Amino acid sequence: MSRTPEEPPVPTASPRRGPSMADVAREAGVSGQTVSRVANGRTNVDDATRDRVLAAMRRIGYRPNSAARALRNGKFRSIGVIISALPTFGNSRTLDAIAAAVVAQGFSIILMPVTRPTQGEVTGAFSKLNEQAVDGVIILIEQHQLDQSEIELPHGLPVVVIDSSARYDYPVVDTDQADGAATATRHLLSLGHETVWHIAGPPQSYSAERRRKSWRSTLELAGAFVPPVLTGDWSPSSGYEAGLTLAADPSVTAVFAANDQMALGLLRALHETGRPVPGEVSVVGFDDMEESAHFWPPLTTIRQSFEAVGRHAVAALLTEIETGAEAGEPVSVPTELVLRSSTAPPPVS
Repeated sequence: MSRTPEEPPVPTASPRRGPSMADVAREAGVSGQTVSRVANGRTNVDDATRDRVLAAMRRIGYRPNSAARALRNGKFRSIGVIISALPTFGNSRTLDAIAAAVVAQGFSIILMPVTRPTQGEVTGAFSKLNEQAVDGVIILIEQHQLDQSEIELPHGLPVVVIDSSARYDYPVVDTDQADGAATATRHLLSLGHETVWHIAGPPQSYSAERRRKSWRSTLELAGAFVPPVLTGDWSPSSGYEAGLTLAADPSVTAVFAANDQMALGLLRALHETGRPVPGEVSVVGFDDMEESAHFWPPLTTIRQSFEAVGRHAVAALLTEIETGAEAGEPVSVPTELVLRSSTAPPPVS
């Protein structure tokens, strides 16, 4: 239907304008300068006035423009995290710890998953984070590709790397994987086991490689036989498959699994094949996930502090952001042996 000339034009809807600083000033009965000082966290405002301005902001729904504020003071108060798109227990726990530490410091977090840590994907992730206006980046990718020479981290942003062997000009933070694996192996040897078998994590994992190498070197230093390695993919099902192989060998009396989830699958395989734990076979895991204390039997394992890794990474990045200081020595977070019921001396022949 056409509109006749006498009909008034239909008004077009305009986007709703959010409350402005001027609106807050009128509501609080103060000047616009005072509202600006409060919004930007300045200290030259008395407490009573600040409370009145903040109350006015809440009443009318005003939110400070973080982008504009960042242009003024050079800080966006936002941190990017480049993380593998393939989740693992360790990465998930570390990310939780990073997020908690970031929020505690009054920053926000922006995730940028990468499918494969190639030069193109890493560079693309950096570019996208630059567009999101972050102050710095934490890289949480455990695959070996990050350590290959063709992966060059772009410059221009403060960076902290977690779980890497590469010697970047950035802070590197990680758990002392080698010491944890050596502790697990020495514990089983100290109980009287002649050797320790190993279910390793996937070959592309730097953590898995360090645990495997440390297990091997610990056996060699003790003069013990080094059995062939069985390789899993961190999952309980891969631990179960490896466990069926180990259970069929009566000479196997001690196994170090590279994580608790594979240890869980191993325990099931041993139970199903009539190899009691720890009566015939002792088992040690790695991680100390919350459920490990409730496995049957409760799992002896290596505790790594994902929370400490996250805190150290965020602290190192904020120091880099504030001071521009270059990387110091890598931060190595210690591990701890947690003794439960899955380990015991070997059966008497």
